[in-house]
Amino acid sequence: MSDDLFAAAASERLESRQPLAARLRPRSLDDIVGQEHLLGPGKPLRSLVERDRLSSALLWGPPGTGKTTLARAVAAHTEKVFVQLSAVTATVKDVRETIAQARHRLGEQGRGTILFLDEIHRFNKAQQDALLPAVEEGLVVLIGATTENPYFEVNAPLRSRSTLFRLEPLTTDAVRTLLGNGLGAEGATATDEAIEHLAERANGDGRQALTALEVAVALATARTEAGEGTDGTGRTGVTVTLADAEAALGTNALRYGVDDHYDVVSAFIKSIRGSDADAGLYWLARMVEAGEDARFIARRLVILASEDIGMADPTSLLVANAAAHAVEFVGLPEAGHNLAQAVVHLSSAPKSNRVAKAWWAAQSDVRDQPAGEVPAHLRDAHYQGAGAIGHGRGYRYPHDDPRGWVEQEHRPAGVADRTYYEPSEHGAEAEVARRQRERTPRGG
Repeated sequence: MSDDLFAAAASERLESRQPLAARLRPRSLDDIVGQEHLLGPGKPLRSLVERDRLSSALLWGPPGTGKTTLARAVAAHTEKVFVQLSAVTATVKDVRETIAQARHRLGEQGRGTILFLDEIHRFNKAQQDALLPAVEEGLVVLIGATTENPYFEVNAPLRSRSTLFRLEPLTTDAVRTLLGNGLGAEGATATDEAIEHLAERANGDGRQALTALEVAVALATARTEAGEGTDGTGRTGVTVTLADAEAALGTNALRYGVDDHYDVVSAFIKSIRGSDADAGLYWLARMVEAGEDARFIARRLVILASEDIGMADPTSLLVANAAAHAVEFVGLPEAGHNLAQAVVHLSSAPKSNRVAKAWWAAQSDVRDQPAGEVPAHLRDAHYQGAGAIGHGRGYRYPHDDPRGWVEQEHRPAGVADRTYYEPSEHGAEAEVARRQRERTPRGG
């Protein structure tokens, strides 16, 4: 019953004020948290803005990375009027009216216009084409924001007249900074565990982090006002706890420190290597729910596909690589399905580490053995005079043989007798082994 009362009190508090993310919106480039690759000293976007040389631009990045905030901060550095439209609701008529007002403003007041078009990918071709004349003549500086790949969603003529800036998900450190700013604005504190939980669960989305923090502060305030909360030191105060953070996000925190990271990843890889799809899926879910970087998971799957499966199922590398692409293209949470499919495929595939062992053995020889000369018959014979010094002499062209291969030495003498790759009898690699056996032994 008390939890319901706290939630009701928190809801009333949230409804009575402007959202925290809006209250903390930066007013200058220096106030923006994150995106140092664009806004750091001497970086491209900052340099263009500070010199007032920015023409039309496309801001491309995931939700909550600061596209709207950045557009407003850019406008604050100029004398231009900032006009915002949403591609979700704006029509061609709205665009034309905005352009007409910009023309009138420029003629009457001598002031330019920055037109910020949120979710520009929602505009159809006709709507985007309506912007072209004003962009071409410099009547408006268009700043378009999109979460979608502009190479697919923005017309080529409009895209070619705009500078593309890619915004990256906020780092965990950047999110922690935002949370600290939010706590200051709310006049509250938070435990380290609560901050870490909120930061890790934000997935690089600053707006989501601040929204969750605002709810968590409201819950903590409701507890404190009911006389059931202290700051943990005996002093009465509004302190966000891990329980508040969990309640705000609707999730339970998983213990996942540095040691857990390595242990869970180890269990994940060993489960797939052991052909246990259910265990692989469980550890995958543990990592995703704990906020593990999905790109790290995908990289591990790509490595495993060659190290533990290899030629036993050559399609496994394609599946793992496709999952890695899906993580970049789709992102979480939806890409969880792609990762799960890859885990099931790799777990159920036949296993062989023969490719990995062959690679390790070849590396070892290159490191430990003297570097032998390239055999003369394998050297480049295409340039003038190569034949006179024996390059290419004696080379046998495999396609001239009806078998498609010939008996021929392809390595320096010092390692000519070494065998690196010995195919197993598992899966598709058994066919590779059969073809190897049919060939005359090297030197025979």
